[in-house]
Amino acid sequence: MPLNLAPRKLFVTTALPYANGPLHLGHLLEYIQADTWVRAQRMAGHAVQFVCADDAHGAPIMIAAQKAGVTPQQYIADIARSRAAYLAGFHIRFDNWHSTHSTENQQLAQDIYRKLQARNLIARKDIEQFYDPVEGMFLPDRYVKGSCPRCGAPEQHGDSCDACGAVYAPTDVGQPRSILSGAVPELRNSTHLFFRLSDPAIQAFLRSWTADATLQPEIARKVSEWFADGLQDWDISRDAPYFGIPIPGEIGKFFYVWLDAPVGYLASLKNHFDKGGARNHWHVPSRTAQTFDEFLGDPLLEQVHFIGKDIIYFHALFWPAMLHFSGLRLPSKINAHGHLTVRGEKMSKSKGNGLDPLRYLDLGLDADWIRYYLAAKLNGGIDDTDFNPQDFVARVNADLVGKFVNIASRCSGFILKKFDATLGLPDQEGLALLGNLQTLVEQAGARYEAREYARCIRESMAMADQVNAYFDRNKPWELAKKPECGAQLLAVCTACLEAFRLLCILLKPVIPALVGRAQSFLQIAELDFASAARRMGPGHRIGAYRHLTHRVDSALVEQAFGATHLPSGCPRPMACAEKTAAAKAIDAAGN
Repeated sequence: MPLNLAPRKLFVTTALPYANGPLHLGHLLEYIQADTWVRAQRMAGHAVQFVCADDAHGAPIMIAAQKAGVTPQQYIADIARSRAAYLAGFHIRFDNWHSTHSTENQQLAQDIYRKLQARNLIARKDIEQFYDPVEGMFLPDRYVKGSCPRCGAPEQHGDSCDACGAVYAPTDVGQPRSILSGAVPELRNSTHLFFRLSDPAIQAFLRSWTADATLQPEIARKVSEWFADGLQDWDISRDAPYFGIPIPGEIGKFFYVWLDAPVGYLASLKNHFDKGGARNHWHVPSRTAQTFDEFLGDPLLEQVHFIGKDIIYFHALFWPAMLHFSGLRLPSKINAHGHLTVRGEKMSKSKGNGLDPLRYLDLGLDADWIRYYLAAKLNGGIDDTDFNPQDFVARVNADLVGKFVNIASRCSGFILKKFDATLGLPDQEGLALLGNLQTLVEQAGARYEAREYARCIRESMAMADQVNAYFDRNKPWELAKKPECGAQLLAVCTACLEAFRLLCILLKPVIPALVGRAQSFLQIAELDFASAARRMGPGHRIGAYRHLTHRVDSALVEQAFGATHLPSGCPRPMACAEKTAAAKAIDAAGN
């Protein structure tokens, strides 16, 4: 991503969190990855709209609201109010946060459906599914339990077996029962609506669309296998009672949550534009703002999605097919990432091994530490990321404290006390060091563009090591004792502080708050990639130095772990079998 390119126009989203519980560290992994990418794009001078929303529909929310004694609307509103503490606390800066239970989403989802229907891409089929006679409702897959049809393990969910990994239909389980009432479910017929994914025109489009660079190689390989297996029509309807968007022209039928959930990307963007929030982020000659429709119609717009690898099936097949055949813009890039594990294990309520983000903040632990640690492990692939508390403490203390901030803390005292807080000119060795750092900044845009955060951080810390080694070789503590060495002392400390500024540019997308404090100390303007060429120069005055960060207390980190408020079960029960199979298969394809 060279700095001399014309500004790009970007619409960026993350997967919508299901509105049945607080955010957890797994959510933050994706939000931090996307937020870092967006910050880097803006530092390169590009215009970005970055939005998200709550995924607010489905049977699980309806049932959870009933148990809580509130309406589904009140239930999701309470969840929505909790989001701000997480996002602000970890410096995740969405331009807009909305909900799929909104007027915009209903209008957009119904409009997409009508356009698909007009193209004869909606089919009606009678299906047989389990019905709970006590609760008076059809049961989502994971609301059925019984014995696994493959290995016979008892108490397995209706979509997959935890014991042997088999994936199956709920009607295949032995001795089925409803987890809502305990009743034996009845098989009943119902007419459902299907998106005709098997249609030759849709398959031809998807084969062409997925063959380009939109998908990561390991994802593209798996999608090609899905084509070989044959795409099946997609059930997009659910029967009442159901909390969702009514299907136009139908009685007692609602959109399956996975139809309207990705439409929430567009709904949040439309809400953002309708509120006038996009005015300050979009550059249009002679106008203050574009409309939502004008924005989406701009041929230069890039639509970029950040998602987990477990939902690639929906985003690489259903979503682009819905968009294309309803006449809407297609994604330019789908960036999938792996799962987050803790100490090598999947986060689990029963294991109590999750890190509670709000507890972490309440303990006084720095949000930028987690941002840095996760970014230092992220790249453009789909490998899982492990959060190890001991490694977290060691890496943050060694890198941010022992290398990065150490440069500013050890140089500032000499400048403040010996030279009235005023910088001079670097020496030749310092200039060579700064030249190498300048080159690294010029490459940083491309690193962030490719989501190679780990590489960018490795290279930054290697340069920090060189700066500290340069400082040690010149021994400023000895130079300070010799009046005749004042010029050399000033040159060395000036070079180190200028190097620190360049390192701030490199790391700003990852640790924005820490870099913000560093900017105040250096008394410089807002940093972007272009500012690398504008050195502080002789005569520039720095501010008083205050600790920019401190060492991590491992005991406090351990206190942040435990019985975190992880959402129970799968957030989209009817999709679990597909998601589980897809994620496992993609892992295998990548190996």
